Parts: sequence; structure tokens; C-alpha cells
Amino acid sequence: MTERFDCHHCNESLFGKKYILREESPYCVACFETLYANTCEECGTPIGCDCKDLSYKDRHWHEACFRCSQCRSSLVDKPFAAKEDQLLCTDCYSNEYSSKCQECKKTIMPGTRKMEYKGSSWHETCFICHRCQQPIGTKSFIPKDNQNFCVPCYEKQHALQCVQCKKPITTGGVTYREQPWHKECFVCTACKKQLSGQRFTARDEFAYCLSCFCDLYAKKCAGCTNPISGLGGTKYISFEERQWHNDCFNCKKCSLSLVGRGFLTERDDILCPDCGKDI
Repeated sequence: MTERFDCHHCNESLFGKKYILREESPYCVACFETLYANTCEECGTPIGCDCKDLSYKDRHWHEACFRCSQCRSSLVDKPFAAKEDQLLCTDCYSNEYSSKCQECKKTIMPGTRKMEYKGSSWHETCFICHRCQQPIGTKSFIPKDNQNFCVPCYEKQHALQCVQCKKPITTGGVTYREQPWHKECFVCTACKKQLSGQRFTARDEFAYCLSCFCDLYAKKCAGCTNPISGLGGTKYISFEERQWHNDCFNCKKCSLSLVGRGFLTERDDILCPDCGKDI
């Protein structure tokens, strides 16, 4: 007796018929496609045994259905990109989603090198100095008026010259008496400490930090002998070529403040009227 060879699902004889093995069990074509064939993402029909099944991330297509969602060109054996469940050829993806070059306005193709700055993009060959027209690449550059300059060209065309060292000021800088300075060049005439961001004063057009100015030029308080800067609203008393801080202008004997009061002098001392009445 001849051994039977039937479809594992419908039990129809497979002698003389095409069949497919799955996990060592034979299936007729109809049963196999009904039970196991993948459904095409494009046309929604099963991908039969006689068709090539193309897959991408657990999704499947007939070979003829594997096309760009926009231009409908075949993607078989071609590079493509996926965007929001849509498959796109590289041209359509670039036109729709890739950056546009700020200089030539053309698409920057995926995989090509591009330069980016503050939300704008350039082809590497388009990112050039406005003055010398040479590629900037990864070198330092300075933007001005929506144009980019390499550092040497910017210094030649736009940079102010420091009044102290005569070199270009490319970043930051300080203006004093309507003249430009590097921050590191704008220093105290005496101690050479940087004055940028600090309180300072000037004498004979030379800038000084407050400490040096007080040590060199400020009058000394007759009471505490410390300098009286007179800066920032500091109040002081002056009498017969002597000066006092307001807080130091006190009676020598009883320490009463004499600011706004009458007083007497005894040699180098100042006294309130009560303490000086016996003079």
C-alpha cells in the first residue's frame, strides 16, 4: 500500500503537487499562503510563495510594491530612508527633509559633510570666507552682517585696533575715552591689574584702580590716617588743609561726632564746645 503524503492542514494529497515545508510539515500552496504568508504593506494582499517577499522592520512588501511613497520609483536594491512609516528614495527624502545650503540653496544630501552654525547649514565647499573666498572648514571664523569671515580677513577688514598694543580686537574689548582696548591691555597704570569690570578712576588721563589711586593721590584722614578717596559719594570734612572721613570727625576727648556742629581746635586736636571751654 502506498504511504499517504497529505497537506498538514487540509489533508489533501500532495502527490504531483507543489508544496512547502514548514517545521518539517508539508502544506499545499493554498493552505500555506492562508496560514503563513505575509501581507503586503502597499496593496494589502498576501505575498504568495511565487513572489519575492521584501521586508523592513517587520513590514513586508511584494517586490513590485516596494516603491518610494512620493515619486513611486522602485526601491529594490536601492538606498532609501524611512520617515513616519513612509519609505522614500534618497532624492525625495532630501528634497523633503534634508537641510538646504545657506549659500547655494541646494539640498545637502544625506551622508555628505555639512557645516552648521546657529541653525543654518552649508555644504562644506560653500562655507567660505566672504572676503578671500577660501573654505573655512573647521577653522575659527567671525560672523558679521550675515556674512562669515576667516579671522585674518576679519582683522584686516573690520577689527578695531587696540590703542595700547596696536593689534586687532577680535572679541570683547573695552572702550575708554572713545578709544578701543583689549580687556587684557586696559590695566591700572601703577599695578597693571586689569580694570575691565572693576571700578577705576583717572588722573592726567591715566587710569588707576581705586587702591592705587588712593595710595598715590588721595588725601589722608587726619583721624585714622587712611586715604580719603572722595569716590562713590564718599563724604569728608576739610578744615585748614586737613581732611577727615565723616566718621572720623569726632571730639578728641569725648568722641562726639562734630559733623554739622561747632568745634574748637587745640593744636592738632578738634574738640566739641563742652570739652574745649576750659582752653
